Amino acid sequence: MSKPSISRRRALRACLLLGAGIASQAIAPAARAAADPVAATRGGGVLKVAVYNELAPFSDNGQGIDADLGAALAAKLGLKLTLLPFSAGDDLNDDLRNMVWKGHYLGYGPADVMLHVPVDRMLMNANPQVTIFAPYHVETVRLVRSARSIPSYNGVDDLAGKRIGVEKVSIAGMVMLGEGGGRFRDQVHIFDTAAQALERLKAGQLDAVLATRSEIESVMRDDPAFPLQDVAFERLPRAGWAIGMAVRKDDVDLARRLQAALNDMRASGELQAVFAKYGVQVVKP
Repeated sequence: MSKPSISRRRALRACLLLGAGIASQAIAPAARAAADPVAATRGGGVLKVAVYNELAPFSDNGQGIDADLGAALAAKLGLKLTLLPFSAGDDLNDDLRNMVWKGHYLGYGPADVMLHVPVDRMLMNANPQVTIFAPYHVETVRLVRSARSIPSYNGVDDLAGKRIGVEKVSIAGMVMLGEGGGRFRDQVHIFDTAAQALERLKAGQLDAVLATRSEIESVMRDDPAFPLQDVAFERLPRAGWAIGMAVRKDDVDLARRLQAALNDMRASGELQAVFAKYGVQVVKP
């Protein structure tokens, strides 16, 4: 596979989320059942699950929330797990083509199911070869601040003159750099990952970090010295965006079984436990 291009994927995803409405509802698979349920899992007793590289806390080096979720789903279906970590393509359409319905031209993939797919109507319409369904978490952008350097927060004006960390080419970076015609631009410090920015905040080298709530929770672990804040930026989806799964359009039975397995995990608390292992609170769509 090629060198990871996570920043390009996040940039294009940011444009998708900022420029379009976020559809958080589940998309029901077609009513027609697959003729052969076993054919839905093309690995013959194995569930091949595609997860992103360099997407902590969800998936990184074969570990994280999505990796554990994939293992749990496979077990629910009575199948063995084969994890297919992959590097992001130029956009989400490439990722769906390479990992769900066609396979990479270098011979990697496709998987039976891909995780961490935005449940977004525009993305669905652009990819009729797949079914995007089963939202399992809602992601949002939040601000985490040092209670010492920013004792209280009543809005973005309180960030004036403060050192703010963001991940490069991310939703957080785009809204922070663009806020108020760029009035915070000279205060923004850009890092390769949100985790790097958060570690600098903990070390006292930043005053605040704008990142996804999952990224913040996984690093800060509810440290009272670093309160989490709701934020209001122009064009930022306040309600967040849902992430779910994708399978090939004709894998109707597999989609049904995965949805049922996810429902069981949520009802039993198993899904919440997977997220809690990484310090993240799951948000139900």
